[in-house]
Amino acid sequence: MADIYGILKSYYGYTSFRKGQEDVINSLLSGRDTLAVMPTGAGKSLCYQIPALCMEGVTLVISPLISLMQDQVRNLIAMGIRGAYLNSSLTPRQMEKAIANAKQGMYKIIYVAPERLEMPSFIDFACSQNIPFVAVDEAHCISQWGHDFRPSYMQIADFIAKLPKRPVLAAFTATATQMVRSDIIKNLRLREPYSIGLGFDRENLYFGVYSPIDKTKFVVDYVKSHENKSGIIYCLTRRYVDELAEKLQDNGISALPYHAGLEDSERSFNQNEFIYDKAKVIVATNAFGMGIDKPDVRYVIHYNMPANIEDYYQQAGRAGRDGEPSDCILLYSGKDVRINEYLINKSEENELLDPVDVQKHIAIKLEKLKLMTFYSTSKTTCLRKRILNYFGEAYIPPCDHCSYCVKLSEEQIKKVKVPVLDKELLTVLEEARSNLAKRWGIPAYSVVNDRTLREMAMYRPKTEADLLKIYGIGQVKSQRYGKTFINAIEKYESK
Repeated sequence: MADIYGILKSYYGYTSFRKGQEDVINSLLSGRDTLAVMPTGAGKSLCYQIPALCMEGVTLVISPLISLMQDQVRNLIAMGIRGAYLNSSLTPRQMEKAIANAKQGMYKIIYVAPERLEMPSFIDFACSQNIPFVAVDEAHCISQWGHDFRPSYMQIADFIAKLPKRPVLAAFTATATQMVRSDIIKNLRLREPYSIGLGFDRENLYFGVYSPIDKTKFVVDYVKSHENKSGIIYCLTRRYVDELAEKLQDNGISALPYHAGLEDSERSFNQNEFIYDKAKVIVATNAFGMGIDKPDVRYVIHYNMPANIEDYYQQAGRAGRDGEPSDCILLYSGKDVRINEYLINKSEENELLDPVDVQKHIAIKLEKLKLMTFYSTSKTTCLRKRILNYFGEAYIPPCDHCSYCVKLSEEQIKKVKVPVLDKELLTVLEEARSNLAKRWGIPAYSVVNDRTLREMAMYRPKTEADLLKIYGIGQVKSQRYGKTFINAIEKYESK
């Protein structure tokens, strides 16, 4: 039997699994197909990475998200695990080199875009390897009832059928109704899968809806009061993005814009500045965020109301993926409804659908917009309850963590969110982490996360044995970074 707890501690630095993770891992290691509906931030990547490390051969992770692949592979390498990705960001020569390396057994986990599954060179590689396990991420993309249907996902089952030996299959998604789940099982041809749904509640997230007279002033004041915290601000249009980013910059805030109207190179640069903490705030349209696994985003602000609850919850869910307290703030105005109505009608203009289907799609989207508006204007219901009920999940309020259920004073908020620790030492450790990130060419959160830094500032480890007791520190990270942190603590204490 695989020592999954040993792997958990050695590579990830954790001593316990989050809810549902161990069940999914054990199901896969027993050879059973698995469907896991896990909310954003529940740690689904660990659910397929640990089985991959336990199995002989190479594991494939199918994902449509280029940013996620790059981020995940970067994190794997930081933990000492050999990984690679195959997607459209690679040149033909880079793709050939990556597949050649894969044939030589250089990688344990390979992330691949669904479109690559049709490449003759990739099929040739896959048929020549021992592939015991295939994980399908964002599995809702295979369902036409899902909010993000992608035709390329329909070829996954045919690809699996071409392999000499059928691997264990896992499907992961964060948002799926019962109808979508049924489509996933049918279209991926899962065999008597173990299905697990962890629910949609993210207890660490505070949900707030406000209607300020001046949205821009609200955002500037909020961001200034959360100085040095990473945040994402979503806007409905490119114009709003550019204007708000400029206003934040005028107020001395390191904010950058992100939308489809920018050059690819500028979008990529701005995204990396945010990931590597050189810019604390990214102001974006919904083009930003899919596959961005930056765990220390402390707030997500919606400058405008999105068109539906699925999009809102997915975007808001990019806050607090490390499980730490984080805010999801929606700024509502009636104008947002009119903008969304315009965008919904415009989005169907170029669809290759007959007039009846066009009107059907518009009607569905307008109904979703109405439900989103009910959420945004709710004066009588817990916001968490509204979200969870939408996804078919019962919830009994109060949640004591939304703008309807509780109105905390600033002092109360501080008591809830700021642990007792040596803040001066924490600053020293943050600087040490930043220097390590630059030296290794990785984001700061890939070195260690915020909770790990706080625990070091509280418990002040003096030896490697002490360090290994800290949350998030495994053997690899202890060997790579431990001496730097221990030296920083010793230097601080000798002042």
